[in-house]
Amino acid sequence: ALDLIQNVEVQAIIGPQKSTEATFIANLGDRAQVPIISFSATSPFLTSRTPYFVQATQIDSSQVNAISSIIQAFKWREVVLVYENSDYGYGLVPYLLDAFGEIETRVRYRSIISLSITDDEILEELAKVRNMSTRIFIVHLSLSLGSRLFLKVKSVGMMSEEYAWITSYGLMNLLDSMDAPVIASMQGVLGVKPYIPRSKELEDFEVRWKRYFRMKNPYIEKTELNAFGLWAYDTLWSLAMATERLGITNLQFKNSAVRKNATDITNIRTSKTGRELLKLILDTKLTGLSGNFHLANGRLQSAVFQILNVIGKGERQVAFWTPEHGISQDLKWTSEEPNKFRSIIWPGDSTIIPKGWPRNGTKLRVGVPVKNGFNFFNLIKVARDPYTKKSKVSGYCVDVFRSVMNALPYVVPYDFFPFEKPDGSSAGSYNDLAYQVYLQKFDAVVGDITITANRSLYVDFTLPYSEGGVSMIVPMAYEGRKNAWIFLKPLTKDLWLTSAAFLIFTGLVIWVLEHRINKAFRGPPSQHVGMICWFPLSTIVFAHRERVVSNLTRFVVTIWVFVVFVLNSSYTASLSSILTVASLQPAVPSIQELIENGYNVGYQQGSFIADLLIQLDFDESKLKPYNSPDECNDALLKGSQNGGIAAFFDTSTYIKLFLAQYCGNYIAVPIHKTDGIGFVFPKGSPLVADVSRAILNLTEGNMITEIERSHFGVLTACSDSKKSSSSLSFNDFRGLFIITGSVSGFALFTFLAVFLYNHMHVFSSSSENTLWLRARRIFKQFDERDLSSHHFKKTKIDRGKPMEVIDVKASPELSNFNRRKCLRKANTM
Repeated sequence: ALDLIQNVEVQAIIGPQKSTEATFIANLGDRAQVPIISFSATSPFLTSRTPYFVQATQIDSSQVNAISSIIQAFKWREVVLVYENSDYGYGLVPYLLDAFGEIETRVRYRSIISLSITDDEILEELAKVRNMSTRIFIVHLSLSLGSRLFLKVKSVGMMSEEYAWITSYGLMNLLDSMDAPVIASMQGVLGVKPYIPRSKELEDFEVRWKRYFRMKNPYIEKTELNAFGLWAYDTLWSLAMATERLGITNLQFKNSAVRKNATDITNIRTSKTGRELLKLILDTKLTGLSGNFHLANGRLQSAVFQILNVIGKGERQVAFWTPEHGISQDLKWTSEEPNKFRSIIWPGDSTIIPKGWPRNGTKLRVGVPVKNGFNFFNLIKVARDPYTKKSKVSGYCVDVFRSVMNALPYVVPYDFFPFEKPDGSSAGSYNDLAYQVYLQKFDAVVGDITITANRSLYVDFTLPYSEGGVSMIVPMAYEGRKNAWIFLKPLTKDLWLTSAAFLIFTGLVIWVLEHRINKAFRGPPSQHVGMICWFPLSTIVFAHRERVVSNLTRFVVTIWVFVVFVLNSSYTASLSSILTVASLQPAVPSIQELIENGYNVGYQQGSFIADLLIQLDFDESKLKPYNSPDECNDALLKGSQNGGIAAFFDTSTYIKLFLAQYCGNYIAVPIHKTDGIGFVFPKGSPLVADVSRAILNLTEGNMITEIERSHFGVLTACSDSKKSSSSLSFNDFRGLFIITGSVSGFALFTFLAVFLYNHMHVFSSSSENTLWLRARRIFKQFDERDLSSHHFKKTKIDRGKPMEVIDVKASPELSNFNRRKCLRKANTM
């Protein structure tokens, strides 16, 4: 390359084929300002280092999303990376790690293959990864190392059922160049490769190429061109087109008088036209043999990838990957695809999708806690057969675990192992049991183990299948009610004020409707005010004796009496509840009081509650462990002063069961939130996601309810739990007030409309009067009696007979004395 630049004075170089070669040559091109174009150096770090280096190939990082999409599609949670110890190998790893992090897939192990590795060392490395639980391998190796690796993989039995091998396109592009034994050892391997669309130009070129290649190499059978060869061809065309656009008349170097020396790196001359030629190369767009060929930002732009399955003597396409739509069976993507892949033949000639870990291998060792006393609640129970000496595990947690594992789409065998000493007693606390998973003594733990932050540092939890939280239970204390204003408690302030406002409004409406026609609503001003307040108020106790005359008034009173009846009944019921129902309060209302008074408190033996109480500043000497609900109940009945405890702390699940058994004696007070009870697995276990998903399906259905009912029966709430009578508010009676207000308003509007219509002459009688005088005249007219009302007509009523009107002046039946007496009474009226 130095000789070409210094002596031949080339304006561009097509080559180098490997990324390690390209690193050195690209630096020379950068100093001489000569474009260096490679169609096979795929390292993603090259272009960013030297601006005059152009990668006319798909760089390694372009395939990362296609590989991660395969991992995500098959829901694999752990993989092993196999890559070579070179710039080519390391160039892909950071991008893979980022992509796997986005889909929550863990790289369990990195197997780094040295370029000088021997066959025995390959076998040692395979033995190391074979003992791991992960069965998914991502291979990024050169042709020579990849061929040697797969031959050894086949020989040790790792190209069999349960395994999945995925290769980068560096190997898949060169599959046609591999020997038959190597291809035979790769049966079932998946790989990605850039998609080359078929075209007539490509087919014609392949015919010419095969004829030419066989003529030059008659002893070589394989004549197919891979993607690198097609990119090389399109690279030549792209450079030729850029050179034509530039012209060849001024293709010269600066400093031409410098002595020619192919080994002199210190005095490299620079091209006059290199910068412009580079720009033309990057701007060139053409439809070549490899498809759309566009070199932007110094790289060939990413395109579609094929997902291939090695079968027989070659590969078979099973899917496409595009940046827009991800994986699909065809490039004509549809949003409703029943299956993203065509049928895949996996290693071992299997059609079953590998799950990523041994399916038929060692059973999961599932640890369970041994409870000496609180197994009364049947959450977890370990019983030893006296004859066989074998332990039998049962309980609510075990049944939930079995239901969840049965719901998985694959079979996971497991056995239960009690965490116990030789004498059958518990081997430690729940923290100790969870730590056994970290020590790889158990593969999982099933039991009433609460999800805590401390435990999650060294194990992974599934989603909780039972409610969380920590509560304390304390005896209930009766709190009497000593309040002189308790009679105001049934109604809220806004309801009292609203009721008073509607009472006055209703009284005013009734007074307006009855004032002109009813003697009971007439009299001095004090009588009017009294009647406005008295009449609607008397209806509360139904003590009103005044008769109403107007039909509008009767309508208003009817509705108001109904509202009063509802309010009265509700007030009576609420006040009775407040006066008769005892207020049950905790005997010790807060943790702070427990600490300040130095009371003894209890917790379940082996639980994490002890550590929590110490964190809450409890004196460790005041903490008492208990092994059974009966012991706890006896200690609470004794009290702290008599050697018992003032409160008992436990998780919400146990508290709920405890209160169901000892109903009416205690009250629960929540003090701390936790995520609930879950299953324990090792850090990064692929089972966590699938088991959590199965738990969601179980809890959203009826299965979890049936399991709870089978173990605990129907848990009924304590009838003596804390009760409170909340005051009635305006919102509880808003509808009633709207009805009575509307009726009263309608009646008032109707009366005023009729009254003003009948006395319209008062406004039009005199044009000289002011509006104020007219208003006073109207009000005076309103204050007068309505003599046209039948209530003010003089009548004579004969008992048992219809009423007869008598003309006092003309009647001969009356004596003069009686006639004069009647006339005097009539005049006074």
